[in-house]
Amino acid sequence: MQEWPIKDVARATGLTSRTLRHYEQIGLLRPSRVASNGYRFYGQAEMSRLYRILSLRALELPLAAIHLALDDETSLVETIESHLAFLEERRDRTNQQITVVSQTLEAVQKGQDMSIDEIFAGFDPSQYETEVRERWGDDAWERSAERREQMTDVERRADDERSLDVNAALREAAESGVDPTSAAFQDLIGKHHAWVTEHWNGRRPDKNSYSGLSDLYVTDPRFAATYGGQANAETIRAAIHVWIDTNLR
Repeated sequence: MQEWPIKDVARATGLTSRTLRHYEQIGLLRPSRVASNGYRFYGQAEMSRLYRILSLRALELPLAAIHLALDDETSLVETIESHLAFLEERRDRTNQQITVVSQTLEAVQKGQDMSIDEIFAGFDPSQYETEVRERWGDDAWERSAERREQMTDVERRADDERSLDVNAALREAAESGVDPTSAAFQDLIGKHHAWVTEHWNGRRPDKNSYSGLSDLYVTDPRFAATYGGQANAETIRAAIHVWIDTNLR
């Protein structure tokens, strides 16, 4: 029987070995055998199952739903129907966001004064899914998505307002020229770190992951725009690095 080592499977599928091991840990995809040296190998049956996993992932199904669809064939139709309803809801939400963002753009172009809430009304955190999955693994995104899914509409609105408050405070501090090493700025970073921990469903960012997140704020124009441009993002990153040196040794 033909088998493929985990490194070849990772290369062929674009997944990381870490992701494949995560799939194994949650029972989604187990290797056909594990050698005495710990190397994982996958046979044709596992390749067939992985193909279905990737196909369902392309439909943006969460891992829990994929697990259910694969292990309970009778639920596949219901799973896809639920996903279709989810996509239709997302489409409606996206159309609403397009309207809001268009109105925001028109107002800014006309020089109209806008509140911070109005400016960020069209913000959609899900646009960063790819970055989260690539940088910190599927588990980081799944934890964050699961956290949001478990909230009521009222709780989501409150969560969105807290996100706006945390990021708006950082933006205001950067724009106002507050010293990144000052107690005031460092207090804001502490609140930001706590906010990130909440969004990662309790997973507290360590030194490397928090530093990497601050780098992303600078290198990705979408993140930088949240803070009013790259210059502000660089100031915030500098403040984060100071906070890391003090609190995440």
